[in-house]
Order: sequence, then C-alpha cells, then structure tokens
Amino acid sequence: MESGIATQHETEDRIFRRVALRILPFLIVCYVVAYMDRVNVSLAKLQMLGDLKMSDTAFGLGAGIFFVGYFLCEVPSNLAMHKVGARFWIARIMVTWGVIAAGVAFIGQIAAAFHLINATVPFLTIRFLLGAAEAGFFPGLVLYLNYWFPTNRQGRVFSILMAAQPLSFVIGLPIAGWLMEHLGGVWGVAGWRWMIAAEALPAIILGGIVLLVLDDRPREAAWLSSEDCAVVEGALAAERDTKADVPVLKILSIPTIWVLTVCWFLIVVGVYGINFWLPTLIHNTGIQSNQSVGLLSAVPYIGCAIGMVCFCSMAEKLGLKTLFIAGFAVLSGVSLIASAYWGMLSIYVTLICMTAAMIGSMTSSALFWSLPGEKLTGRAAAAGIAAINSIGNLGGFCGPTILGILRDHFGSDQAGLVVLGCCLILSGVIALLFFGHGKQSGTAACRRSSHASTCPPTSPA
Repeated sequence: MESGIATQHETEDRIFRRVALRILPFLIVCYVVAYMDRVNVSLAKLQMLGDLKMSDTAFGLGAGIFFVGYFLCEVPSNLAMHKVGARFWIARIMVTWGVIAAGVAFIGQIAAAFHLINATVPFLTIRFLLGAAEAGFFPGLVLYLNYWFPTNRQGRVFSILMAAQPLSFVIGLPIAGWLMEHLGGVWGVAGWRWMIAAEALPAIILGGIVLLVLDDRPREAAWLSSEDCAVVEGALAAERDTKADVPVLKILSIPTIWVLTVCWFLIVVGVYGINFWLPTLIHNTGIQSNQSVGLLSAVPYIGCAIGMVCFCSMAEKLGLKTLFIAGFAVLSGVSLIASAYWGMLSIYVTLICMTAAMIGSMTSSALFWSLPGEKLTGRAAAAGIAAINSIGNLGGFCGPTILGILRDHFGSDQAGLVVLGCCLILSGVIALLFFGHGKQSGTAACRRSSHASTCPPTSPA
C-alpha cells in the first residue's frame, strides 16, 4: 500500500512539475514587465524631478497614487476575469497598462499644453490611470494559479512567481540606467523619457502573446492528456470541500479577510517604500552615475530572488509557513531600521541592510498568498483575493508617500525608514497572533494528514 501511495505521489509530482514548467515561465515574464513599468519611475526620479519642477513630496504622492486607482478597480477586474477567462482579461490588462505607462514620458508636454507651472497634476493623473489599468493583474495571477495548483503546492509556486519582482529590478534597473545614460539627448529627448517609453513597449507585445499561450483551465489545455488533467482536477476537487464559496457581498463580513488585509497592508507599506526609494538611498551614499545606481540597486534583488525561493520551499517542507511569514517580516523591519541609523556609513552597509530587508519582506509576501486559497474558492476566492490585495495595496500609496513627506520635512530618510520598519514588524506580530496557532500547512503537516495523496513533493513543483 505504501508503495502504491509513493507511486501516486511521484505521478502527481511529475504532472504538477510539468504544469509549473508550462505556465510559470511565461507568467514570470509578464510579471517582470509589469513591475518594470510600475517602478522604473524610481530611477527616472533622479532626472525627472528637475526637468518637471516637482518636489519629493509630489513624487512620493505620484508613486503611491497608482494604488488608489488599483484599489478602486481591482475587485471588479478580478470578478470580470473569473467570468470571461484569464487569457482575454490578462491580455486586456497588459495592453492598456502598456499604452498608459508610455504616457509618463510625455507629461512635460501635457503640462505645457495646459499652461501648468509644473507637471505634478499630469504625473498624478497618469499614475492613477496606470493603477486603474493594471488593477487585477497580480490578484488575477493568484486566482489563475488557484485554478491549477492545490493550496499545499502554492507556497513554492507563488515564491517562484514573485521572484519576478526582484528579477524585474535586477533586469530593469540596469537597463533603465543604461537607457538614461546613453540615450539622453538623442533627438533632444531626455534620457528618462526614452527609458519610460522603451520599457512600456514589451507589455503591449506580450498582451497579444497571452491570447496564444495561456489556457483558462486545466480541462482546456491541449498539452495535458485526459489522464493528467484528471489528476490535476482531482487534486483541486479533493480540497474544494474544505473551502468556502460565500456570496461576494458577504466577503468583507469575514473577520479573517480583514486580518489578512491588515497584514498585507503593513507588508506592502514596507515593500513599496523600499522599491521606490532604494535608488535614492544608494545615490545618497555618494554614488553619482545613474548607470552605477541602477546596477547597485539590483544587488538586493538578486539576493532576494534566491533567498525567497529557498526559504519558501523550506517553510513548506517543515510545515511552518505562518512562523516563516512572521519571522521574515520582523527580519525585514529590523533591517530597515538598521539601515536608517547605519546605512549612510557606506554603500556596503546600505546594500547589506536592503538585501536582508528585501529577502524578509518578499519571503513573507510569497508565503502570505497561500493563506487566502486555504479558506476560499470560486467567486469568493476571486473577490476575496482581490479585496485583500486592493485594500492592502493602499500601503503602496502610504509607503512612498510617508517617505517623501518625512524626507522633505526632516531632510533625511531616517524617520521614514523607521516607520516602514515598524510596519513590517507589526505585520509579523499580527500574523503570528492570528494564524500561528492554527493547523500546520505544507509538506510536513500534509504527510501526517488523511489527505496524503494531495501532498506536495519534497522537491520544487
């Protein structure tokens, strides 16, 4: 009997590994492009503030107002995706955000056309529209992966997907720095404008490719045999009875949704504060070249991409996801606070602190997104995931805005980094208090349960 169960595990491992290899690489490419378009403004800031006569506060507000548009449109976007299918809706999102992202390069001309003193209003408007256009993309990917993987495999799957975030910085910031450095002045156009326009184009192209590559559900995938499809659908069905599919309007009445939302909000405050201000922090250590700032900004994200996947895999094998979420959130917060007091000593101290902060925050983020899928299914999952992400992502508005305001007020980044660090520490404490006492999830716990046939492999999916 044990040999039969082992054979079944091996079969499932093989099938889900094939599923992961088929869909994850393309989704990672799409997510890398999404993040490049979302945060390349952090490097453009080094040139654009002077060109457009904008303050640090205006930039922080513009970096954050993206999430207001994201917040307002995210739940409707995810419900639309659940209804019309992932392939069409993800393609729609990518094309519209690519077009709007390119518009950031022309905000100076827009300001001049309306005889404005500076470009603050056009910048805020386009960033808001970019958030509205991209709304539903990440929670749409989370929902899409819920259609393909049972929750006991999702921690590693989400960590691999979310490695696209640091990867986008590793790839995007050096490229952005090179474009700004070498294309500046070509045809009389500033380097940051060339960079913004060039990095918006891939989203439009990929939007068309999505229609050719993605399948909405396992049963629609021609590359899966009927037997393999039955295994995937069976694993998903085995856990479906343990989830709730409540009416959409009652989602916000579930206490767990609000606890998850608060945790995600606090994590996002720290993550996006780091993302949007890291080039500035490195520049403040004395690094002047835009290309050098771009290259050095990629260092923490290289460490993050490696560390996040390794630690998420370890958390699932040990069945300690909640403990890892809490512990790494605290690590991230402590690292940010350390950088506030000692980061200015040298570029090396800044890079070490920021690398630890990114590993901590992104490991917590990746493991966090396996929690909603353990509770919800169907339209409830679509609405719940979107609600958690949309409300929580208002932290993406608060983080950069807090840093910008405090930097203008105090003349340094210290106070802002301490506030962001405290937010991350608090998120870890809340996760431990509310979810730390529950049943373990992951390989170690699953192997001991009565549903051992749906357990994840001991190697990456």
